Amino acid sequence: MKTVPHATSLRRAPVQRRSAERLTRILDACAELLDEVGYDDLSTRAVAQRAGVPIGSVYRFFGNKRAMADALAQRNLDRYTERVTRRLAEAETRGWRAAMDAVLDEYLAMKRTAPGFSLVDFGNQIPVGATHTEPNTRVADRLTELLAAHLGRIPDEHLRRCFLVAVESADSLVHLAFRVAPEGDEGIIAETRELLRAYLGRVLD
Repeated sequence: MKTVPHATSLRRAPVQRRSAERLTRILDACAELLDEVGYDDLSTRAVAQRAGVPIGSVYRFFGNKRAMADALAQRNLDRYTERVTRRLAEAETRGWRAAMDAVLDEYLAMKRTAPGFSLVDFGNQIPVGATHTEPNTRVADRLTELLAAHLGRIPDEHLRRCFLVAVESADSLVHLAFRVAPEGDEGIIAETRELLRAYLGRVLD
């Protein structure tokens, strides 16, 4: 299933299939170039060349590279949600601990394999090095809805706050793990899992 980036990231949403495919190529090229040159050296012209589209096609969708990176982040979140949803539907993913493992495992998998994800992930690091970054509210809200439904819980404000704290904590520790080792330090990841189990156990047990 192909997803369309959040409308606020786009100047114009694609209507025809050809336009949607062109947008996909632009975002794919953006992700590849983020890995190769970083955010500071990313340019809309380079993205257009990599995607094989006229520069006007990029500006048809995006006003600047920040908007393009935001759209990539939204696509990452949509794809992450789809991956977690599939995992939660599996017969063996029962109980909140198995669900939490699925949430963390899918994030780690994207961190290791998804182009551009190490810089953009879900948008909290763009521009790179910004002093003030938004909390992982969008991620926590998505996960609250998914996990509450899966666990038969009411997604009230207390549960939302707990998942936001868990997401922020895991985000910081996973970034630490990947600073220590290119593929993520397994010891730190294991400690992250234990921390989440101990914290969420107070609410979900």
